[in-house]
Amino acid sequence: MAGFTVMGGDVQHLRVELGPEEAVYAEGGHLVWKSSSVSVRATTGGGLMAGLRRALTGASFFVLELVGPGQADLAGFAPGKIVEVDLDGSRSILAEHRSFLAMEAGVRYDAKLMGLGFGWLGGEGLLMAKLTGTGRVFLHAIGDAVVLDLGLGESIDAEAGHVLAFEEGVGVTISRVGGLRTMIFGEEGLWFAHMKGPGRVWLRTLSRQQMIMGLMPEISKITRST
Repeated sequence: MAGFTVMGGDVQHLRVELGPEEAVYAEGGHLVWKSSSVSVRATTGGGLMAGLRRALTGASFFVLELVGPGQADLAGFAPGKIVEVDLDGSRSILAEHRSFLAMEAGVRYDAKLMGLGFGWLGGEGLLMAKLTGTGRVFLHAIGDAVVLDLGLGESIDAEAGHVLAFEEGVGVTISRVGGLRTMIFGEEGLWFAHMKGPGRVWLRTLSRQQMIMGLMPEISKITRST
């Protein structure tokens, strides 16, 4: 069985240890380095239709199959934490597609259409990654990761851009918070995901919109100086 080690502090990365013929699957843009003995090939990770649906989310049509022996290192696109999810075959998870980092061979990577408004209003697209099967999945959360276990009938309201993933049994609807004044001056705090248990929810403390807004002053300075 492949070995996984989460390394780093505020900027985490995932070290993968592969024995002979052991394989893991990863999003191509996240590979930092690998042993020369590790072979790499592109695969749909679940068939042609799974690849097509995944491409519609904005993710890659192909995922990388890394086959040992040797090591590989994977990292996210921004500072953050790595979240390990253990799937036992009883329930799928739905994840923001750009958060996907790696999965074991027993996991299938597909895509699912969410209700109009869920990802779109959160700036993440209408389709989410659907991960099903048995094995470990690794997601990357910008900022820090928050894990909440909702009991039957228990619910939370999460700002839509902060939703990282949730178990498929969790009910999710989108609602607007506040009136016209909030919409004009509230920036991204306008749309909330109402999430109702039972099931597990993973949130990230930093949304992509927050990250972009935080960088805009620096980008403006660089633009003005060129």
